[in-house]
Amino acid sequence: MTYTLKEIYATLQGEGVQAGRAAVFCRFAGCNLWNGLEGSRAAAICDFCDTDFVGADGPGGGKFTDAEALARAVEAQWGGGLRDRLVVCTGGEPLLQLDAALIAAFHARGFKVAVETNGTLDAPEDLDWICVSPKVGAELVQKTGHELKLVYPQADFPPEQFEGLGFDHFLLQPMDGPALQENTHKTIRYCMDHPQWRFSLQTHKVLGLP
Repeated sequence: MTYTLKEIYATLQGEGVQAGRAAVFCRFAGCNLWNGLEGSRAAAICDFCDTDFVGADGPGGGKFTDAEALARAVEAQWGGGLRDRLVVCTGGEPLLQLDAALIAAFHARGFKVAVETNGTLDAPEDLDWICVSPKVGAELVQKTGHELKLVYPQADFPPEQFEGLGFDHFLLQPMDGPALQENTHKTIRYCMDHPQWRFSLQTHKVLGLP
């Protein structure tokens, strides 16, 4: 299988339960909820996406002919040390491409494998961390994992509907954009009133990290 990556880079995880942890990010090109082109944003299911996942022209990006080639590229980004290796597969929607062969190739190099997905596709087995971020208007298929991270608020998409699902952690993240300050206040208030939910800050944006 050929894998198409927008970019591959080493940074700190900026969001969720593992915020602050060193990781290599693999941003897969393509998504099933938006094609990534601004002209079609208004008609997209996920019309608030803040990520460029179109093409293979970002730092470290490209087309990789097999799992071993991509795993080597990720290892090269890690830079040193065999302990606590983490690769975060994100997108776009990484589960359009991430498969058992690639997970095995990462594991063979000592990486824990995390995925950040919109939850519309079943996650493959043997993943070490599953973060699901549901989107209003998209069917939620992956209903178990380590963290459910909901961008808030989304119209007619109350967090309460997810509270009985099989996740270890439930996080609310303010929707970015012109209303970020207002959304942040709403998210703080919701978490205060519903302690099952934890506030998730996009710390990489605060720190100026990729």
